[in-house]
Amino acid sequence: MTKIASKTGEIKDRRDSAPGEERITENELAGGLAGYLLGFGLAILLTIASFLAARTDLIYQPAVVSALVVLAVAQMGVHLVFFLHLTTGPDNTNNILALAFGVLIVALVVLGSIWIMAHLDENMVVMTPHQAGTMP
Repeated sequence: MTKIASKTGEIKDRRDSAPGEERITENELAGGLAGYLLGFGLAILLTIASFLAARTDLIYQPAVVSALVVLAVAQMGVHLVFFLHLTTGPDNTNNILALAFGVLIVALVVLGSIWIMAHLDENMVVMTPHQAGTMP
């Protein structure tokens, strides 16, 4: 539908771009403004939905945590695509690998800390009543 010319003279199809991928041309006043406003609007809607999910009785109470997790992942996706411009294009391969490595390190630290704290009682020496301060 919409064809644009690149610097090398080849014509690119604008339909073949990711939602957060913006191209600024000489004719546009602020090329990325529409994408930023769309991302901002989606972020506001997801934030309001999170507050409503936590405060309303329309959602089954044990499922509120799951709803908040889904909304948080959607919020992260909006930020990655619309504000950090992280797409699946060939020029973003290093960015995606860096993000994946960061997620791996955070997951290792969090899950390792939880695993260590869960198994602390198994490795502790049993206290005598004198050490515990329960002797009369």
